[in-house]
Amino acid sequence: MTQAPKQQINDYIAGFPEEIQDRLKQMRTLIQKTAPDAEEAMVYGVPTFKLNGNLVHYAAFKKHIGLYPTPSGIQAFKKELSNYELSEGTVRLPHDQPIPFDLIKQMVEFRVKENLEKSS
Repeated sequence: MTQAPKQQINDYIAGFPEEIQDRLKQMRTLIQKTAPDAEEAMVYGVPTFKLNGNLVHYAAFKKHIGLYPTPSGIQAFKKELSNYELSEGTVRLPHDQPIPFDLIKQMVEFRVKENLEKSS
């Protein structure tokens, strides 16, 4: 029997050093509060929030947390994200910098609106 998604995510987070666990938990809580109707899942081996499809993924790496708000989420906030390393659908949030909670909240709100609009 496979584990429930919440437990899989708890286990994923527990696999990192404590300071990175704290950052992942903060990210998870922020996304949960911003998108309370989204469901948690493990997709591509990383924690994911789903709402009418994939909403946003996040993952920890040695030097950063990767946030994956899809290419449209990156494009919509390209100016605000100019201080971060980006790729088409990814923003890298270095561990040696504070997490930009307000910006992430705006990005998640954008993605919720986008996903809800495509379903109507």
